[in-house]
Amino acid sequence: MNNYPIQYYEFFVSFNEGDYYTCHDLIEEMWMTDKGNLFLKGLLQMSVAIYHYEYGNVKGARLMMKAAHNYLQKYRPFYWGLNLEEVNDFIEQCLLIIPEEIDKVPYNKISSLSKLPNLYLYLQDV
Repeated sequence: MNNYPIQYYEFFVSFNEGDYYTCHDLIEEMWMTDKGNLFLKGLLQMSVAIYHYEYGNVKGARLMMKAAHNYLQKYRPFYWGLNLEEVNDFIEQCLLIIPEEIDKVPYNKISSLSKLPNLYLYLQDV
């Protein structure tokens, strides 16, 4: 089994619990020491995108999700114990759901946005 940074394991727990703000902090901590790691940057931006969407920042969610999609492509199909085909499918579904014509939704109207699909991340050894 690989020895990933502890923050990577904690990222999986936080992501699966829906705590995307903490996900951002955990991945950012790793990425700050390895800024060339676009895999981490992609996970970071995917987490930030979901967080933005949940708070009505539709434009930010759209931009971050598109960036995450771009960054993660070269790591497919499998990297650091993560099935990136599942992640890629999730991102592409989100991009179909996140409205192109809306930039922001007031907090009290967030329930009017379509829900994003659920994604649960699992570490797998190959």
